[in-house]
Amino acid sequence: MRIALIFKQIRKGDKFLSPFYLIVLTVWMLAACEGKQNKVGALYTGPLELVNDVEVKYSEQGKLKVVMKTPKRLAYQNEAQVFPDTININFYDTTGTIVTRLRSDSGHYDKAADVYIVKGNVRVVKSETEELLTTTELNWSPRTRKVFTDKPLSVINKRTSEVTNAIGMDAEQDFTRIKFRKATGIYKFSGAP
Repeated sequence: MRIALIFKQIRKGDKFLSPFYLIVLTVWMLAACEGKQNKVGALYTGPLELVNDVEVKYSEQGKLKVVMKTPKRLAYQNEAQVFPDTININFYDTTGTIVTRLRSDSGHYDKAADVYIVKGNVRVVKSETEELLTTTELNWSPRTRKVFTDKPLSVINKRTSEVTNAIGMDAEQDFTRIKFRKATGIYKFSGAP
């Protein structure tokens, strides 16, 4: 209604008020447009990609070394990957036989560190030695081919009933060699008295 009144005044030929109304109208229009430009929506930080029934295979020199299966993978803009559901990983020897199985509740891939991290009820079973490793978190580096953790863990040998408890460990990716940090345990020794 005011705009119509302004234009009506300009048409009447009011020489004194016409420039004043034009300036006010221009300032008002610029202020209205500027307010709209300042409204910016929040940036989307959710997943860019969702993949179901994921199977990732890792090989060295043409030989299968690791197979990971999980029901879901989420990929983000920073190249991080999240595996929100159960993860099952099989580690293979040079003949293609599964030597170690790993299971966890969830995991993720940290692109900056180039490390896969599995968390929650992590269980590692070594087939040959019948050892069971349990912990809350394990890390695997494809670059160094090492598995490691700083978390408390326990290893039970089902053949001998020996138990090793430790805080932290470093191992080969197939768990053939394990170095425990801050370890204690229950072991059976046999020999001459």
